[in-house]
Amino acid sequence: MIATAYCLILFVTSMSPDQEALGYEKLPSGLKIMLRGRPMATFFHGNQNIRRPFFANVHGPEGTRLTRNYPPHSGKDATDHATMHPGLWLGFGDISGEDFWRNKATMSFEGTTIEPTLKDGVLAFETRHSLNRADGRTLGNLHTAFSVRLVPSGGLVIWDTTILAGEKELVLGDQEEMGFGARMATELIETNGGIITQPNGKKSARGTWGQPANWTDYSGRVNGKHAGITLMASPSNFRQSWWHNRDYGLMVANPFGRAAMKQGAKSAVELKPGESLRLVFGAVLHEGANHEPAKGYAEFLQVIRQDPMKEGN
Repeated sequence: MIATAYCLILFVTSMSPDQEALGYEKLPSGLKIMLRGRPMATFFHGNQNIRRPFFANVHGPEGTRLTRNYPPHSGKDATDHATMHPGLWLGFGDISGEDFWRNKATMSFEGTTIEPTLKDGVLAFETRHSLNRADGRTLGNLHTAFSVRLVPSGGLVIWDTTILAGEKELVLGDQEEMGFGARMATELIETNGGIITQPNGKKSARGTWGQPANWTDYSGRVNGKHAGITLMASPSNFRQSWWHNRDYGLMVANPFGRAAMKQGAKSAVELKPGESLRLVFGAVLHEGANHEPAKGYAEFLQVIRQDPMKEGN
């Protein structure tokens, strides 16, 4: 079985190329990514509190913060799940009984296998993590290739992860806390007036929780401006995602939690020694009242299909 997880992030904007500028700064903990001279996001290899790679403090194309402050600001943000919901991430609550979501087990950073480079308008880098049990023993590895580029509609980030089983079988289990997640900025959450929608016409956290869908959009208003995130799952994934959505700002595309999401028998995705798992996910980070999630999803599909390696062939 082969799978790779891709996080595709599209910044939707009409800015002309000469107004665009993509840059980065290497940090001991990861990478600071800039868009038109403003912080776009900070990528972390992982740290002592969040033991897996993630993007934090993610902003839209015009600079609006779209994910919750990292770390949460007491008095402004809810401080729940501070080390589980850092911004945008891929996490797994159960791999062979080990918990990489709640930071009990660790995706240990082993090194940058391709150093960050900017060439022909594309920022690319690649990392390697080991999947370590809570007792330190290694289960397997995580290989991730990231690329960031400017496209006519804005900025595009691809997150390409391969999960590789080690000498023993890996089993990805059945929990709510499995998959590609986002924690929305406080101003955008449903309890502050934000709106959650899916292509099936369902709305709200209650109405969309556990439902199968290709995408979910979580949007609201910040300083009078409409903004939000559309998370997406590729049809090339081994199974359509169900959605673990909450009114306090959580949104997760989860293809693993069939029983947890009340959609059938308990799931167990098995990888034999040496086998790998491939998944494709995306996110459109948008600002402006005219955003249409279905168009963002169509653009997501168009981009990943331009490169056959992105579509699980």
